[in-house]
Amino acid sequence: MRSIRVVILGDELLTGAGDPKGLGWLGRVQARLPKGENVAFFPLAMVDENTGDLLERWKSEALKRFSPESENYLVVALSSKDIEAGTTISRSRLNLASLLDDAQREGVKTFVVGPTPLGNPEYDAEVEHLNAGFYDVVKRRQIRYVDCFSPLKDHEGWLGEVTASERNLPGQVGYGLIAWLVLNRGWFEWLGMTEEDQS
Repeated sequence: MRSIRVVILGDELLTGAGDPKGLGWLGRVQARLPKGENVAFFPLAMVDENTGDLLERWKSEALKRFSPESENYLVVALSSKDIEAGTTISRSRLNLASLLDDAQREGVKTFVVGPTPLGNPEYDAEVEHLNAGFYDVVKRRQIRYVDCFSPLKDHEGWLGEVTASERNLPGQVGYGLIAWLVLNRGWFEWLGMTEEDQS
């Protein structure tokens, strides 16, 4: 039987914060894995994570959770915190590129989930540029990228939850939407599984 390790780097959305069911998008995605598969998930969440933090934590936290006896996979769940940190788009792109290239050298297969909109038009205009920059970096490396921004920026259910939250967190609907996007943007193929395996 295959032994699979999946490490997930990202911000507090990995914890399901704001979700009354406590599942978040990651829990919903895990629940859809085919039964009988030996898959271990290692979510590594950090509040207010930006790409510089991700790059550092990839080296200090993610790498040590992989095993030479397993198939090793890394999910990079990006946020828009680079904007608040004053990071230039070129630096954001470089940080992401460095992380992805390093993971490739280590033989780790990578899957990238893009940032989400917050429902503030002025801020979201900046997120849109950041999202495009991230997508370009990932596309050049022929890695799977889940664009969460474009489908959610005008989605009534998503916007209703994040604008009602003091910390702009989604709820049950929003996390379900992220999970749907992840599951339908090559998740099973990336893990070497097929959706038909599910019961």
